[in-house]
Amino acid sequence: MEDYQKNNKNGNNNQNDKRPNNKQTIFIFLLLALFTLIAMTIFSSFYEKASTEEITYDEFWEMLEEDEIKSVQIASNQIIIQPKKQPTGAIGSMKYYTGYIYDEDLLPTLKEKGIEYNAKIPDSRSTIIDFILIYVLPVVVIWIFFSLLMRRMSKSGGGVMGVGKSNAKVYVEKSTGVTFKDVAGQDEAKESLQEVVDFLHNPGKYVKIGAKLPKGALLVGPPGTGKTLLAKAVAGEAKVPFFSLSGSDFVEMFVGVGASRVRDLFKQAQNSAPCIIFIDEIDAIGKSRDSRYGGNDEREQTLNQLLAEMDGFDSSKGLLILAATNRPDVLDKALLRPGRFDRRIIVDKPDLKGRLDTLKVHSKDVLLDDTVDLEEIALATSGAVGSDLANMINEAAINAVKCGRKVVSQEDLFESVEVVIAGKEKKDRILSEQEKRTVSYHEVGHALVTALTKNSEPVQKITIVPRTMGTLGYVMQVPEEEKYLRTKAELESQLLTLLAGRAAEEIVFDTVTTGAANDIERATSIARSMITQYGMSEKFGLMALETVEDQYLEARRVRDCGEATVAEVDREVMGILSSHYEKSKQLLLDNRECLDEIAKYLYDKETITGKEFMEIFNRIKGNVSDDETEDNKASDYTEQELENK
Repeated sequence: MEDYQKNNKNGNNNQNDKRPNNKQTIFIFLLLALFTLIAMTIFSSFYEKASTEEITYDEFWEMLEEDEIKSVQIASNQIIIQPKKQPTGAIGSMKYYTGYIYDEDLLPTLKEKGIEYNAKIPDSRSTIIDFILIYVLPVVVIWIFFSLLMRRMSKSGGGVMGVGKSNAKVYVEKSTGVTFKDVAGQDEAKESLQEVVDFLHNPGKYVKIGAKLPKGALLVGPPGTGKTLLAKAVAGEAKVPFFSLSGSDFVEMFVGVGASRVRDLFKQAQNSAPCIIFIDEIDAIGKSRDSRYGGNDEREQTLNQLLAEMDGFDSSKGLLILAATNRPDVLDKALLRPGRFDRRIIVDKPDLKGRLDTLKVHSKDVLLDDTVDLEEIALATSGAVGSDLANMINEAAINAVKCGRKVVSQEDLFESVEVVIAGKEKKDRILSEQEKRTVSYHEVGHALVTALTKNSEPVQKITIVPRTMGTLGYVMQVPEEEKYLRTKAELESQLLTLLAGRAAEEIVFDTVTTGAANDIERATSIARSMITQYGMSEKFGLMALETVEDQYLEARRVRDCGEATVAEVDREVMGILSSHYEKSKQLLLDNRECLDEIAKYLYDKETITGKEFMEIFNRIKGNVSDDETEDNKASDYTEQELENK
């Protein structure tokens, strides 16, 4: 009943807010009237200037002698002349004026010529009104306009009058609509944050034993892993006010704005405690205060104020700070110490179980048929983050609708995986016969060496259909199980597989193409990592020659050795690639029959499954019986082909 009365009261307030404000309406009307009056005055002045022209006193006497003047008006400082004939192109009634000079012959001449003349009596009131309308009133109106603008901007928390106001958006439980049930694949992160939520709900049992609420928790991980989603889930679970803003919201062009907004934010939060403050992309203001990463006084002042505020507030009131970043290596050490951000919660790429749970969460509202096996999709998407998996589910649903189906099939899901990884099929790109043969041999070279070597992931699909991300064909491999470590033998097998495409081109066509560019790049990266990071080099042993920066973004390599060592590393990388390339060539030469037949089959079909590939491979290698071979052959023909056969 109390909630209903509160809501009803709020509803009445909203209705009152919608009623027109009479004072505001009158003020707007007066403002428009003043603007109209000013515009008319300015237009009148412009019109008067446009219809008058200054002439010399000599020209005035020439007009007088030639009898071209109709009337003359003599003022204290000028003589206004009305001509008998209007010049061509004149605006309205054209007049001339010249400066007044005392001349005894002027009045007799005017009488002699019969020209009307009179003296102009100055109107002091008109002069004062003109001065007010032209000079004073515009200044007053502009001042009133900017005062109203500044007042409104001050109320909204922006502009010059509100630069120090916090732009934090307050999310409560109904606004976020997110709980821990909506976050999958991050069990450890949820467990750490669940303790915080429990502390906010039941502080007594923690205080009784002497525990204190952590002041802050830093969410660290690659983009798309769900850091912001986790923060919203904490707000939804805790049912407390949730202040959310980005690190860039603190820094603007005005010096001191960031520090002022930090003070205002913490003041609002303390008044609303218990509550949660969430600062996304905190690296925008939290970079290390040194010359390495660059900076400016405004950002450093903002960081200093944030550090001071984090030391100053009392966590026993239930005030918690959450922050997210994917660049923890650039953050200031003072920001990361215990007592400010007490916990660093890693929100990394999900493992197999995490990907499976994430797929289940994002597919709960999607109609799936009986063929769907999400575990198989999870295996095929190693390295994908939560946003990638959500995108794949959505792409699969779109593809099912496009194909006229009412439910999503396993085929749709695999197609969506390919769309996210390699792009859509590029149907308007038609390869020539020679290029199509080259791509066929190239892709079969990859697949064949994969089948011939140990420690390789099985082939799921081979295709030579071009994709929008630039690939003319590719081999999809799906691991049989999730792996967190790679042995030296597995890396060497991967090198053989990557270099096999170029080797197949050289064996069959006695030439090479540009199609192996990405394969060579990946193979070079693996070989260099084996030498500089993994300690798998016989020459350098366990010596680390490179480190990795921005591991959650670019994973940029930073050299940690001299120039002479770099040259030696390059020579060893070249030797590893050359030796593995020769091994790949030899494997393909020893299995040339398999290479030719599978490449021809792929050329005709354009896309084959891993099962079809292995059936042809086993038949040629003699690993199946004659009856099974005939059955496998028959399964590849249509009914009409069987009748012809």
